[in-house]
Amino acid sequence: MEDGAAACGGPGAEGARSGRRLSRFLLCLYLVGFLDFFGVSMVVPLLSVHIKSLGASPTTAGVVGSLYGVLQLFSSTVVGCWSDIVGRQYSLLVCILLSAVGYLLLGISTSLFLVAIARIPVGIFKHTLSISRALLSDLVLERERPLILGKFNTASNVGFILGPIVGGYLTELEGGFYITSFICFSIFILNSGLVWIFPWNDTNLRRMKNSRQTDNRPPSDLLKKAKNKLQETPATNGTITPPALTWQLWIQIVSVLRDTKNVILSEMWDIFLVRFLMSLAVMLYHSNFVLAIEERFGMKPRLTGYVISYSSALGVLAGFVLGPAMRLYKHSTYTILLHSSTLTCVLLLLYSTALSIWVVIFCSTLLSFSTAIGRICITDLQLTVGGTQASGTLIGLGQSVTAVGRIIAPLLSGIAQEFSPCGPPSLGAALALVAVLIMVLNKPRYSNDQSAKLKSQ
Repeated sequence: MEDGAAACGGPGAEGARSGRRLSRFLLCLYLVGFLDFFGVSMVVPLLSVHIKSLGASPTTAGVVGSLYGVLQLFSSTVVGCWSDIVGRQYSLLVCILLSAVGYLLLGISTSLFLVAIARIPVGIFKHTLSISRALLSDLVLERERPLILGKFNTASNVGFILGPIVGGYLTELEGGFYITSFICFSIFILNSGLVWIFPWNDTNLRRMKNSRQTDNRPPSDLLKKAKNKLQETPATNGTITPPALTWQLWIQIVSVLRDTKNVILSEMWDIFLVRFLMSLAVMLYHSNFVLAIEERFGMKPRLTGYVISYSSALGVLAGFVLGPAMRLYKHSTYTILLHSSTLTCVLLLLYSTALSIWVVIFCSTLLSFSTAIGRICITDLQLTVGGTQASGTLIGLGQSVTAVGRIIAPLLSGIAQEFSPCGPPSLGAALALVAVLIMVLNKPRYSNDQSAKLKSQ
């Protein structure tokens, strides 16, 4: 009977077609993530060398390099919230195209001023991966979300591994940095084309629509006033007049500010604190890895580079490990996050006290898995507790929290290294321990929330 229904175009056939369309959509998103990381990782490692070749002092190069991080800190949440309001397709296209403009400017930068200008649109709008993750959370069931996010991260990380190799080869050519920047620009244009031809209309987006309909928050007086004004604004022959366009933009600004305030003032402060502490702990581990290994064990930078590449390759495999882990833990994201964070804390402590290079390699191996899985799980926990109707805002705010860690980590690492080469990872282990204690104290709330949501599906 089921075969007959499928042959006649019944519910079974329609479900199969919907599943195939969703699979094609996900594959396109994975390809966008791969190309994004591939293009960026070709340029970013060479940026400091290019700035130095323009005659910049180390201090000036540091200021220009930090411009991107500072802009990301303030723009992540706003752009994520904006994508919740105007839709993923429009926001993703705008972010990709304006990021492409930044890399095009970088490809013609013959002065330090042009380099700084080129980093501005990239710093503000380079949130393509965050919006893609928010789109994934809109499309898939909550039970499937960690696995899908893991596959997306795997595809992106493959691009991150291949990009520096290609960029390093191109740099040896005359004008290699400019060639690499133009290739990166072309990759972003290609990505915009992929997003444009995405099967948006054919893909089942009911979860996205339903999640927005469940947002029953009353609009603010300011938002009501803007909407009423928009309805009163005359239009000519169905066209959008400049006053109507202005008020539409005003509605978006008010909505962004309101949604951002609601998330920041929510009861999710502990989740974002855990994300901050764990990201800072991992950054401290990476901050002086090459220097510490050389001082402690006399290993040459070339061999240390092999260890780093080995760890990066293992991080790619973490996306495939997450599926069996989810089944083993019965889809309890909180429990996986707690155990992976505990393992990260123990490994950082073991690494900081290691007496053999083989212990360091052992710690790097397991840290590749624990940190990659932890990043996926903390994002999933944010979406589970915060709700998918504001997935762009939540992911954007998470990126802002991580950006704060990127700003603070170099300072803390420098202070800790004044005492010992093992200072940064030891401090990281202490911060990870604090994050684990916060999770343990809040275990009942997150476990209950997640169980209730999974049962309702």
